Amino acid sequence: MGGIFGVASKTSCTLDLFFGVDYHSHLGTRRGGMAVYGANGFQRSIHNIENSPFRTKFDHDLDELEGRLGIGCISDMDPQPLLIRSHHGHYALATVGVIKNEEALIREGYENGHVHFMGMSGGRVNSTELVAALIDQQDTLVDGLLYAQEKIRGSMSILLLTSKGIFASRDRFGRTPITIGHKEGAFCASFENFAYLNLGYHHHSELGPGEVDFITPEGVEVLSPARREMKICSFLWTYYGYPNASYEGVNVEQMRYNCGRLLARRDTDVTADSVAGVPDSGIAHAIGYSNESGIPFSRPFIKYTPTWPRSFMPTSQKQRNLIAKMKLIPVDSLIREKKLLLIDDSIVRGTQLGETTEFLYQSGAKEVHVRPACPPLTFACPYLNFSRSTSDYDLITRRVIREREGDSVSKETLADYSDPDSQNYKEMVEEIRKRLHFTTLRFHRLDDLKESIGIEPCKLCTYCWNGEG
Repeated sequence: MGGIFGVASKTSCTLDLFFGVDYHSHLGTRRGGMAVYGANGFQRSIHNIENSPFRTKFDHDLDELEGRLGIGCISDMDPQPLLIRSHHGHYALATVGVIKNEEALIREGYENGHVHFMGMSGGRVNSTELVAALIDQQDTLVDGLLYAQEKIRGSMSILLLTSKGIFASRDRFGRTPITIGHKEGAFCASFENFAYLNLGYHHHSELGPGEVDFITPEGVEVLSPARREMKICSFLWTYYGYPNASYEGVNVEQMRYNCGRLLARRDTDVTADSVAGVPDSGIAHAIGYSNESGIPFSRPFIKYTPTWPRSFMPTSQKQRNLIAKMKLIPVDSLIREKKLLLIDDSIVRGTQLGETTEFLYQSGAKEVHVRPACPPLTFACPYLNFSRSTSDYDLITRRVIREREGDSVSKETLADYSDPDSQNYKEMVEEIRKRLHFTTLRFHRLDDLKESIGIEPCKLCTYCWNGEG
């Protein structure tokens, strides 16, 4: 995924920028970067953060990154922010999102006279550089931002730093958020709205889908108003978002409580000694389930947090599986001879949760009942880079469907497998249960997930569950 943060201040922005970017570290794994504009013009620093946290890599750069305007990012993919010099002048650019029509846009760039792109490992082009190439095809920066949003298939939210201020552009359908914070003498733009609270900012506004704002230390000007249609990613609440964050006025932690509560209301025939959440994102779901069902909440394993990152972060699947196992340390007295009900945010490949279940059995659990906090994932996301999955068949759900139906499956058949009241759905879930050795398996229903979030359902993207985005 990734996260972005920007500051426009009447005094130095450097520390606010540093800590604001750091608060997005849960969203990315590979690189961090900051760019500022000050007395010495544009200054930038980018570091690899795969093996050490953002703070330790940038602590020694702060003296050089001095200015009153700045942007930064945690990037799950490409190095950024980038410094660009074009007919618009000099600017810095940071993005969060994914471009699914990258090759087509590169070809168009060549045809429109863009001479070259910097090559990366594997022959890829830096997505942020491609965004800059789109922006630079228009006469003004605002027109360029709007043009980029129209051309990109996928999603792309953008912070663009000039010597005068910061342009903030939320992606066309608002799949990811940008919020504005304010304190005396400064404004900031942030992916996660909690990131600026401890820095003294309070909530000012939230960009709507496709909106473009210009941020200076004196204020925020809406340069292009929000579009009506919104398709914000539902998975932000279920998994990716930090518990303190809110999107469209709905807090992540509260949504997860709601989710667990609705799971429990439909789950009236299970017997368990305790309810547990897979750390960290499953915990709030489990507390909501426990409060509604009356089954005690417990923590039968504790996540070792000092050095182990979130298990989605490493690029190697083998390493991700190892981390998922190594970071959870059992509490024998809460596992041995117990019937456990385990809630995780989702089942993607099934590998990690299957190994976690085996781990509980090996630690003496009598039964392990699994309740994912979202419906079965059936489609790889075409809009956001929220998963390492590159194919629908990375998903355990689709592998089961393929084995039952063959390689060619119609939309109607997939819709039937996504219907929790259909026979195909029930048989698919039972097959997943058997493969992963759960005592019982019941997924959250999509209608209940929408209710858990609580905003208008038409504003939610639910593509990964039902193919509707």
